[in-house]
Amino acid sequence: MTTLQVNRLLECEGLACPLPVVRTKKAMDEMNAGEVLEVRATDKGSIADLKSWSSRTGHQYLGLKEDNGVFHHFIRKAELADTKAEKKYPHTATNEEVHKKISSGDAIQIIDVREPAEYAFGRIPGAISIPLGQFEEKLTGLDPSKSYYVVCRTGNRSDMACQILSDKGFQNVKNVTPGMTEWSYDQEQDLK
Repeated sequence: MTTLQVNRLLECEGLACPLPVVRTKKAMDEMNAGEVLEVRATDKGSIADLKSWSSRTGHQYLGLKEDNGVFHHFIRKAELADTKAEKKYPHTATNEEVHKKISSGDAIQIIDVREPAEYAFGRIPGAISIPLGQFEEKLTGLDPSKSYYVVCRTGNRSDMACQILSDKGFQNVKNVTPGMTEWSYDQEQDLK
């Protein structure tokens, strides 16, 4: 097997979203164009997070190797001319706004883009699970004319999902912030 030349190693084992992306961004800022960063993470969500982040910023996601529950991501830093400014999805809703809509009986569509285990242990009542890593392939089941509230753990993965929906022509989409880390209202869960 060919050995990939890595210029820098970033250890993110034990860290959850958004920390692997935050630390990857900082590491990339300190590297030269063309250099390769290896990011080691244990958060399964890092697979979709780092691929999406690389694509949105112009860096080249070279690939992934998994070894005993550790995900080894390889990303090549783009030339300055090829990088893209990171943008945030502009339309948001707070946890409080979503809770008020649910409490008032409004029928709203909530998409939870966290990993299945995160979803199983606690979610906004009525939310449907579409993990970010499977998001684009499952879009065909969504109606572009409906309104959607997209939630994740902290608002980062949901931001990426909202941008994907917007790029696909969905016009009534809101990113729920700050997400499930600060959701203090009733939750559904599969595991009791």
